[in-house]
Amino acid sequence: MEQQLDQDSIPVGSLDKSKVLNVKPLRQLVPVFPSAQNVSSFSTPQGAAPFVCAGPSGPFPPGVAPFYPFFFSPAEQNQHTPGGTTNTNASFGLNSPISTAVPISSFRTPTEGTSTQNTGSRKNTRSRAQLQDGYSDSQNDNSQYYGMGVNDGEDSSKVGRKNKAKKKTRNGQDINFTSDVDIDAMLNEMVSTYNLSVLDSNRQAHGTIEAVSCVLMVFDLLRRKISQVEESKEPMPGSIRRPDLKTGAFLMTKGIRTNINKRIGTVPGVEIGDIFFFRMELCLVGLHAPSMAGIDYMGLKVSQDEEPVAVSIVSSGGYEDDTNDTDVLIYSGQGGVNRKDKESIDQKLERGNLALEKSLHRGNDVRVIRGVRDFSNPTGKIYVYDGLYKIQESWVEKGKSGCNVFKYKLVRLPGQQEAFLNWKLVQQWKDGNVSRIGVIIPDLASGAESLPVSLVNDVDDEKGPAYFTYYAGLKYLKPVYSMEPSAGCNCAGGCLPGNINCLCMQKNGGYLPYSSNGVLASQQSMIYECGASCQCPPNCRNRVSQGGLKFRLEVFRTKGKGWGLRSWDPIRAGAFICQYAGEVIDSPKAKDSVRDNEDGYIFDATRSYPNLEVISGDSDGPPKLQFPLVISAKNAGNVARFMNHSCYPNVYWKPIIRENKGEHDVHIAFHAIRHIPPMMELTYDYGVIPPESADGRKINCLCGSLKCRGYFC
Repeated sequence: MEQQLDQDSIPVGSLDKSKVLNVKPLRQLVPVFPSAQNVSSFSTPQGAAPFVCAGPSGPFPPGVAPFYPFFFSPAEQNQHTPGGTTNTNASFGLNSPISTAVPISSFRTPTEGTSTQNTGSRKNTRSRAQLQDGYSDSQNDNSQYYGMGVNDGEDSSKVGRKNKAKKKTRNGQDINFTSDVDIDAMLNEMVSTYNLSVLDSNRQAHGTIEAVSCVLMVFDLLRRKISQVEESKEPMPGSIRRPDLKTGAFLMTKGIRTNINKRIGTVPGVEIGDIFFFRMELCLVGLHAPSMAGIDYMGLKVSQDEEPVAVSIVSSGGYEDDTNDTDVLIYSGQGGVNRKDKESIDQKLERGNLALEKSLHRGNDVRVIRGVRDFSNPTGKIYVYDGLYKIQESWVEKGKSGCNVFKYKLVRLPGQQEAFLNWKLVQQWKDGNVSRIGVIIPDLASGAESLPVSLVNDVDDEKGPAYFTYYAGLKYLKPVYSMEPSAGCNCAGGCLPGNINCLCMQKNGGYLPYSSNGVLASQQSMIYECGASCQCPPNCRNRVSQGGLKFRLEVFRTKGKGWGLRSWDPIRAGAFICQYAGEVIDSPKAKDSVRDNEDGYIFDATRSYPNLEVISGDSDGPPKLQFPLVISAKNAGNVARFMNHSCYPNVYWKPIIRENKGEHDVHIAFHAIRHIPPMMELTYDYGVIPPESADGRKINCLCGSLKCRGYFC
């Protein structure tokens, strides 16, 4: 156990070592930030995003001194950084190490927390500290196996060196775990390949839609990669892995973020209805700075003094909030609520509570982020930005614990786009409590898919698309010839992370390409899935695109673009949506005939697909297939045939290679580029015909995006 000083503690130098103040485990210590002298308590707001992080062992930035018992000599500190200096967050400094000091404390303590069993280890102590706050993210991509997180205590002398693989038995299979990977070097290498031109100094301070999208995309790509690498390592007993916190600290250190300056009101580049699966995403885009606390505030100058005002709140069920009304939120104050290690006390009018009270009298707008249940993950939350509210009144009442709790009534400003209301309405459709208006056919797929696909028109009198046969697969007129020898894997119980003996994993660079919840983690240009010759079962984790639809989709009538496709469910970045079904066209004459037909419902892999460098990490353009794949869905196809074109799409495609008795079948799978809220249209870029194949025809584009090219071919 080590000692941590509160803001009210005795300054270093006159510390009474006989007095123990706020004893906490070493692994629960939070970052130490430099602050200017003689400033008010509100100049450095609670929960401000960490520009500079310092672990208890240093190195320490200018203005920060070590505290008892972490007293180091200058020589010891010089071992961390050449010359004894510290790089204090040079923007995009790709050689800086990742800070492992991530803010984990929260002033707004929830009524219930999650803790892990105490095994007595230092690793487990840190894990328990991270999970005791109900606002910590629990969307563990690989929780099915052994959780997510950072391998604390790893010998730094082993970084970058391969350790001998260890053989274990899991689910009756002998597993040879892959070697350790230098995470810092891996992330630096990945970021160096991304196109981050939209994150100049101006857009770091004041965001745009492009800047916000870029930051979130990079965050999720890195987070998924860390998760993929860490789950391939041998699990440590009692360890909890949190790639979201690791990635957030890395991006903060590199300056890869936007809307750095706190502000009242709207946040540039963030739209009402946007969704987030991790609290660190809110921090990186400037929507809500604290990674745990529910109230974010800043100081405003009033005469000669400063007073705190609230800028945003997160309501995610940790307190006794009343969230049933879509336009009114009854929000509980922070602090004082029962914890396993503390007694219940009355809440105090301080910090966030005081900021909310000041905002009531000032009448400033407050951003509201509502946490809703993630039905795909029972322990997870999805954070929905619901727009601007005003605090109408406040009072004090007795809570369930019997102690006084501050209550604040927030009312949504009129004239804003609906967000939370739409979530509740869609949930009523799924529960069967309310009928979907405009349904023409309850299941357009007629049972061919694992979930029904509704055909809906609430726009005009059109009764449906032209006749076609719903077909969920891909028809090859002849098998695909492969120059490479192909063999299936022998994973009888299913492919498992870390098993370097799996032939399919070897084709995917030594990792499983998907997380345990089916999110694509691999950034290779092609994905190799298990096929007909593999011994793994149909529910194998490496058969994601073969399991049918995972989201409740509907084909709907658009205003001016014919039919389109959208989802009733939220879709997280990287999630598989569907494959492009139809008939593979293999003869040059037939391909030309299909391309000449504008209504041919075709997918053409020979086209170029611009502006996807950040997604693929490959500046050489779209993936190169083994043969020019063209698919026609005019007469037979699935929901993918209804996806419209956009020059700024939210869906992209990846070629999926499946081994089939010594040969390769190629399939086209669509994945989400970014998080997609319910009822948002799904679109992908149809691409541009190569110059040698272009005939001069151009189709006017109606996508209406800011990046619209005006046409597509």
